[in-house]
Amino acid sequence: MSVRIALAGNPNSGKTTLFNALTGSNQFVGNWPGVTVEKKEGKLKGYPDVTVMDLPGIYSLSPYTLEEVVARNYLLGEHPDVILNIVDGTNLERNLYLTTQLMELGIPVVMAVNMLDIVEKNGDQIYIDKLSEQLGCKAIQISALKGKGIKEAADLAVRAVSQKQAVVHKFDKKVEEALSDIESALGNEIPEDQKRFFAIKLFERDDKIAGQMKKVPDVESIIAKVEESMDDDSESIITNERYVYISSVIGKCLKKAKRGELSLSDKIDQIVTNRFLALPIFAIVMWIVYYISVTSVGTIATDWTNDVLFGEIIPPAIENVLVSVGCAEWLQGLILDGIVGGVGAVLGFVPQMLVLFLFLAFLESCGYMARIAFIMDRIFRKFGLSGKSFIPMLIGTGCGVPGVMASRTIENDRDRKMTIMTTTFVPCGAKLPIIALIAGALFGGASWVAPSAYFVGIGAIICSGIILKKTKMFAGDPAPFVMELPAYHMPTVGNVLRSMWERGWSFIKKAGTIILLSAIVLWFLQGYGFGPDGFGAVELEDSILAAIGNTFAWVFTPLGWTQGGEGWKMAVAAVTGLIAKENVVTTFGILFGFAEVAEDGVEIWGNLAGCMTAAAGYSFLVFNLLCAPCFAAMGAIKREMNNAKWFWFAIGYQCGLAYCVSLIIYQIGTLLSGGQVNILGLIVAALMIAAFIWLLLRPNRDDGKLRVNMKGMAGA
Repeated sequence: MSVRIALAGNPNSGKTTLFNALTGSNQFVGNWPGVTVEKKEGKLKGYPDVTVMDLPGIYSLSPYTLEEVVARNYLLGEHPDVILNIVDGTNLERNLYLTTQLMELGIPVVMAVNMLDIVEKNGDQIYIDKLSEQLGCKAIQISALKGKGIKEAADLAVRAVSQKQAVVHKFDKKVEEALSDIESALGNEIPEDQKRFFAIKLFERDDKIAGQMKKVPDVESIIAKVEESMDDDSESIITNERYVYISSVIGKCLKKAKRGELSLSDKIDQIVTNRFLALPIFAIVMWIVYYISVTSVGTIATDWTNDVLFGEIIPPAIENVLVSVGCAEWLQGLILDGIVGGVGAVLGFVPQMLVLFLFLAFLESCGYMARIAFIMDRIFRKFGLSGKSFIPMLIGTGCGVPGVMASRTIENDRDRKMTIMTTTFVPCGAKLPIIALIAGALFGGASWVAPSAYFVGIGAIICSGIILKKTKMFAGDPAPFVMELPAYHMPTVGNVLRSMWERGWSFIKKAGTIILLSAIVLWFLQGYGFGPDGFGAVELEDSILAAIGNTFAWVFTPLGWTQGGEGWKMAVAAVTGLIAKENVVTTFGILFGFAEVAEDGVEIWGNLAGCMTAAAGYSFLVFNLLCAPCFAAMGAIKREMNNAKWFWFAIGYQCGLAYCVSLIIYQIGTLLSGGQVNILGLIVAALMIAAFIWLLLRPNRDDGKLRVNMKGMAGA
């Protein structure tokens, strides 16, 4: 008999760690039907017929966020056999709020009180048997991080399948009478074991629960009577009643140790979240991360991959095989120059990316990144953004697609749209090869280039928040940000490596699909064209790709990309980057013959340096960081906006901002570095700077006086 266990709990309660421990490598990742929220399920180790469903981290079953809606719909609609509720033992009171709601669903509940090691270290004591008795469900203490009690929790959950869940907690007598009257009015449509949950939600005037019912009873008079009697609104009454009950449970089941001094986490937070030290510390941390990933350790591994693996080993080996079987010359060119040269140029950066992802996974797992979200909320709110916007941006450092999708957790529609528009400004993993390419070719591998790219993205987000919040489309206070700061802890090696590999494997799969196809198309376009004898193989300057590039290369002249007569190559690389950002490097690998000549990696850097000055190179880098993301991320933006006008406005804003900032960087950079200055370009750059300053400093204007006609979009 197959059994389904739903794993439910608050964010940062250790749910992901427990899920990984329960399922190991038997995991399946996708999206919930109809929504862009990640869906994880896996087979329970030791139980081939038991499936564990990892629900999104939620604080309650109230429909305030998409995650809460998804979790509630699954529990009500799919009705799993048992709920394994993971609870943070260091913050028992707040976690039990969700527990009381889960126990009203009529589904057997087993509680796993996590972070046993931290509870013991703090000197606290949880009377687990008493807690089980008070709540009316089986409870067990575990440490998901240390692997303690996990098998026992799984066994308890499997055994609880046949048990009936009894609701022990009761509300005030007046509330209970009202709930009883509402249950009686529900009829046979609602299963008997779910009637209490539906009655409570109807009492709270939950519109979404009413929308799931074919026939909604009229219970307004029942609710109004209780509200008048208790002098409060119905939702607040239920919330208060829950916490009264939870307080009584805590008083009997938890003994807190007397604390004469701050905990280690509190001591660390006094420094890393300090009003004055937080940002400098964050800047130093990110500099170290990028220095090790891009400039030192990551570069050593990448140099070996490029110089040896894709320089001395793979190309000669493949060429020998092709020659030995008598392969046609054009097919040899396709395989060696197109596929190996193009895809290899991108895969060569995988070691750097894996090092970067390893550091990010560690910072997220140990609890530091949660502090950064808290720090950034203080800053973002001053510029019209919510701290919630930083979470999608943090996720976007791996890939822009899940970063854009994570914006759904933001309830305020204006803030959500602004976050979608600006999330991809933060460099994702796919942009790391571009950063490393420019840093190596034009700046001698300088350690400041990579972290500066990160802070250019943050700066673009902040400036966009200030500018856009002063328009009619985005006016209003930012959404409130509430987030628990978990205690610092040393993450397990397995979890960090798993997170690193998931992000890295996503990049490698893209290299084997989208980038492979792009490399083949680019190889054909750069090798063929119309010559004196008609269509056929031609020199690069006469190719279809050169013809296409030359038609729009002039657009990028003010950005400094046309030096050396090969500006069309820069233009083509930037445009192919819209398919996938890694294509920028793929394009250079093909156009500069990387597979044939770059045995030690020097030639491609020299060719690139001959095409652009340092100012133009940094301009090229910033343009590719800020302009419209790859097709996959653009698709995510279109889905999340759910409106064509908003989608094109977002893409237009990103490309326009990227062009303006890149132009300013090139023109001012050329002036400061003593290069040949274009007076007209310098005047345009000065006007743009003046416009930026005015947009940043102008006061908020009254909605009625704003000259922006976005009626169709504002109603989207």
